[in-house]
Amino acid sequence: MKKYSIILLLTLIILSALSIINNSQINQLKIYESNLFYMDTYINIKIWHNNNQEATKILSEIDQIYNHYHQLSDRYNPYPNRINLYTIANNTSQEEYLTIEQDLYDLLVYGKEWYQKSKGLLNINLGNVIDVWKKYREADFGIPTIEELQNSGSTNIEEIVLANNTIKNTHPNIDLGSISKGYATKKVGEYLQAKNIKHYLINAGGNVLVGEKYPNKKFNIGIENPNPEGGIFKTIQGNNIAVITSGGYERNYIYNNTLYHHIINPNTYMPENHMKSVTVITQDSSLGDALSTILFLMTIEEGQAYLKSFPNVQAIWYTNDDQIITTKGISKYE
Repeated sequence: MKKYSIILLLTLIILSALSIINNSQINQLKIYESNLFYMDTYINIKIWHNNNQEATKILSEIDQIYNHYHQLSDRYNPYPNRINLYTIANNTSQEEYLTIEQDLYDLLVYGKEWYQKSKGLLNINLGNVIDVWKKYREADFGIPTIEELQNSGSTNIEEIVLANNTIKNTHPNIDLGSISKGYATKKVGEYLQAKNIKHYLINAGGNVLVGEKYPNKKFNIGIENPNPEGGIFKTIQGNNIAVITSGGYERNYIYNNTLYHHIINPNTYMPENHMKSVTVITQDSSLGDALSTILFLMTIEEGQAYLKSFPNVQAIWYTNDDQIITTKGISKYE
């Protein structure tokens, strides 16, 4: 009897050890990665998962989310059976209102809300002016006259009339470049949370969103030096945060020794050069995307005052004379 008890005990010990090994293997997470190109941006996705098939499916569905918002916010190309920004501006329909998808409707509502919040500095009806500047930037020569910019088409935000998933068919030339990438990235973050994926990193150009670092500690997020030599000028540490940078150091050209970039002030129709870049740290990538554009169009003093309405948001300004100015709360990310 004692002999059988010993054998049974040894068997249980072996089974227990095997169970611990198997559980360890199950809980061991691997990195799964995907590289995308949407909204004129290279996007790198990393998730940590313990199931190859499930991880592959999740990355595929993230691709679909970005592709969905890319198509909706594309104002240069039409897509079959879909009303997007291109078809809103270029359709030949005689209907007074166009029915649009809920996701596009919500994105446009969000954009219009920011016009009021930003005191007019974030205007999604700026497509006509942006197109004129794009033409000169691609030619790498000259600058438009104020008359040319003023005569390019309406920028009146009130011409974007929304009601019950419809938009008034006034052919507004809407540009969502200041919010669409951060908005889509937020949707991806929400999807990952719904899938109970806690460990992830999304790098969509100057728009970074991270979950929890695996296996522990915090993510190190480098902020790009806006000078020609490039590199990293500061590193942010954190989990479950979004780090978004706006600056004129990528899409630009120099004419008569003056830098002209793609971030246009809707009130002057001209690029602003108050600073080289500004970075926003928050938990909401859509909020960070909008704020980084708005702060870039303000003086640093104006931006510091404006951020008092956003107590959970921190910012880093890189000045024209290569100084770094931060909000007081930035220390918790250093």
